[in-house]
Amino acid sequence: MPETSTVATTASEPFSLFRDWFAEAMQSEPKDANAMTLATSTQDGFPSARIVLLKDWDEHGFVFYTNKDSRKGSELRENPHAALLFHWKSLGRQVRIEGPATGVSDAEADAYYASRPRISRLGAWASIQSRPLSERAELERRLAEFEARYPGDDIPRPAYWSGFRIVPSRLEFWQDMPFRLHDRTAFTRDGAGWAVTKIFP
Repeated sequence: MPETSTVATTASEPFSLFRDWFAEAMQSEPKDANAMTLATSTQDGFPSARIVLLKDWDEHGFVFYTNKDSRKGSELRENPHAALLFHWKSLGRQVRIEGPATGVSDAEADAYYASRPRISRLGAWASIQSRPLSERAELERRLAEFEARYPGDDIPRPAYWSGFRIVPSRLEFWQDMPFRLHDRTAFTRDGAGWAVTKIFP
């Protein structure tokens, strides 16, 4: 069990704390420290959640990429509000993030898409994400078709494949403590700044 300590509350904004925690998680988590649960819901309020990977972040928001016609993409069009959750078990920490979702620019999407391995880029063409799949062989056939269509490294980004940025209006930092007396600190956007609040466990 890692040594635990309370969350520093001297910071007036949450991003320096997230940067420190994320850097520690990148060193301590055995795999995918950038994995985060993304929760979305339909316009009628029916929720769904899944794990996605954080690909970029700064004070403007937290970015992941997907097929915009997938279930999560469709739900974000219907209801452009989302929540993220990082759980770093090795550190006994969680970070919760809530806020509206916006699309990344075409330039951002192009740059990230170009950085992906070739088969991953082809997979964006081959997978009709979230649609029924008759058998695994169907996906493999579609992948082979796009491998033949784009035999080299010049593979354009599909128009339906891009990124979303969750713009935080609230972040909560949770630190495991003995006897379930956990330490919780919330940052809530307050005009141009942030209000900082301690929360009962």
